[in-house]
Amino acid sequence: MAPSNVFIFLSVLAMALASSLQNPGCRIRITSKGLQFVKQEGLRFVEEELENITIPDLSGKEGSFSYSINNVRVTHLHMALSELRFQPHKQLVLDINNASISLTFQRKLLYWLFYDVGIINASAEGVHIKTKLDLARDKLGRLKITNMTCDASIERMHAGFSGTLKRVYEFLGTFITTGMRYLINQQICPALKHAGLVLLNSLLHTVPVRNPVDDYIGIDYSLMSDPDVSEDSLDMDFKGMFFSLSAENETIPNMSPALHIKEKERMVYIALSEYFFDSGMHAYFYSNVLSLEIAADQMPKDMDVLLRTSYFGSLMLLDPSVADSPMKMELRVLSPPRFTIKPSGTSVSVNAIINIFLIPKDLPPVQLSSLTMESRLSAKVTLKKKTLQVHLDLKRFRIFSNKSALESLALIPLQSFLKTLLQLTVMPVLNERTKRGVQIPLPEGLDFTRETTTHHAGFILIGGDLHFSKSLREVIEKYRPAPTVSATTTMGTNDSI
Repeated sequence: MAPSNVFIFLSVLAMALASSLQNPGCRIRITSKGLQFVKQEGLRFVEEELENITIPDLSGKEGSFSYSINNVRVTHLHMALSELRFQPHKQLVLDINNASISLTFQRKLLYWLFYDVGIINASAEGVHIKTKLDLARDKLGRLKITNMTCDASIERMHAGFSGTLKRVYEFLGTFITTGMRYLINQQICPALKHAGLVLLNSLLHTVPVRNPVDDYIGIDYSLMSDPDVSEDSLDMDFKGMFFSLSAENETIPNMSPALHIKEKERMVYIALSEYFFDSGMHAYFYSNVLSLEIAADQMPKDMDVLLRTSYFGSLMLLDPSVADSPMKMELRVLSPPRFTIKPSGTSVSVNAIINIFLIPKDLPPVQLSSLTMESRLSAKVTLKKKTLQVHLDLKRFRIFSNKSALESLALIPLQSFLKTLLQLTVMPVLNERTKRGVQIPLPEGLDFTRETTTHHAGFILIGGDLHFSKSLREVIEKYRPAPTVSATTTMGTNDSI
């Protein structure tokens, strides 16, 4: 291989490795406490699904005994002994032991010349169900249940007869209970398979992946890899990158450090790197929205007077009709602002240019000066329900002339006035935009509560608990997909009767 080809091959290989080793901009950890919270709502959902299983009619004949049962309905489930847990490396396990299922159905019984109809109350006892859900990243970068195994068994079945021939038929009930036991056992796993692969996946589809944030930028929450499941937590690495809707390919490399979450005390943790915020500033910068004009009617009178005093020499050289024209300030950010996250807090560095104009009527604007502004803002990051918000405060501010050091000295009196002006005019505009916030990648119906925020070197960690603002059933019914042919899945064997 020629030396030039070797160099090209090594360069491509290095770029591929760098891309594959890129750190996430956002990492979410679900702890065992969070899983146990979800378990309660999940079990309620499983109960509702099993209560709605369809059990076919059953009929048969044994010698002189003929029977037919129909209209089978599940009336109650009891699943006190249940466990939902993580299983390394990418599975969730639901283990239900010694559950019971109560049923009623219509009977038609014929024994010799005796014919009887009525209602039978029955119960399935010692119901054991074990399901394993495989979690993975799909081709769109969304979390998905990709496969499910299921094993179910019923230890015993009891039927209670009523009516005039109760005592006569009780000893014949074995025929009915054996058949019912078989039919119920065969319905459990298909019902859970549909609940997991279809209904729960419709819930996961409500997690934002690549959506607009406002009219200018969007957010990419695609998973970078399959979730990492340990015995007591589930970690998901998201790209966590903003992009401009007008230039979606204009992105910056992620040079932030790796996100290491050690905490496991709260139900869920979200780590957000400097890259997460920097990409947002980069997206806004390339959307050409980081600029602002302060017209004469927005400028305080004292500021107008001070500007005219500072540029008195320049104004004297102009025509009086022009010199008395209204003033305008134009603020334009020169480069994307940069976030710096330290254990002591978060700051934002902003470099901008301030142009000062006279706006004479029916004439082109006359530029008086061009100033460079260096400022540092403090940033407070909060999470309300599912909305991530940032509040900015102007802390440090400095301007200097692009023309000469002498003019920079003359502008010192303007420093405090300009800082006040920015606090009164520019900062409210910025905070109004950041107040709208961006949604974090959680399914619909799940919200954050009791949030705590800590700062680390290179990232912010937000811990909290979970709250169901909507039930699983409510969200799933909203997004229930149209009936289709079910996908093939690996099913565990049901124990035989």
